[in-house]
Amino acid sequence: MGVVVALPFLAPIFMATGWSASGKAIYFIYSFLCHQLPERSYFLLGLKLTYSLAEIQAAWQNTTNPLILRQFIGNPEMGWKVAWSDRMVSMYTATWIFGILWWPFRHRLKPLPWWGLALFLLPMAVDGSSHFLSDLAGIGEGFRDSNAWLATLTNNAFSFGFYVGDAWGSFNSIMRLLTGILFGIGAVWFSFPYLDLAYSPNKKRQPPITQQPRSNALDAPGLEDEL
Repeated sequence: MGVVVALPFLAPIFMATGWSASGKAIYFIYSFLCHQLPERSYFLLGLKLTYSLAEIQAAWQNTTNPLILRQFIGNPEMGWKVAWSDRMVSMYTATWIFGILWWPFRHRLKPLPWWGLALFLLPMAVDGSSHFLSDLAGIGEGFRDSNAWLATLTNNAFSFGFYVGDAWGSFNSIMRLLTGILFGIGAVWFSFPYLDLAYSPNKKRQPPITQQPRSNALDAPGLEDEL
């Protein structure tokens, strides 16, 4: 799983070092696992970690079509995007890290019940579903882009950049990070005890008891009593 988590980070490194064929191959493979929208992705080896939709449009195409936006992988000035989105980074990196941390605590933790797993996954379900519904109005046009509802609830207690967009430090980016971490904790806590039980050798298993065959002489009637 560490390899699966690391490969998306190798894509921008390959692009920056001239191994563009290898980098594009990683982008292509992971495109089947993620939307790869650049405004919701991390960029490496560039000026910033994340870029707004307007900055992506200025560097790529002035469009809100997600099929066109996802094709932008970066450039030498802006850097190159990680091969899957920030939510996928948090989900699978957290699963990998907590999977490693689970081992020394495996005898101290009781398996997580199914309803506990549901509680860990619920925040992501709410956040992801609301993003999906928001995007139906158009990329950059939905209620999760402006988060005016949140500004009203908090009485504009935070800066403008916290409410609007998907850049690092915004409400949307923080929610994708936190819900991904909760996903990783829940997935490991629920599934790893079952995996450990399934793949651990059964130490109580005893070799089968075999009976020695009786000789033909002892099978003769009356001979055994005489002996």
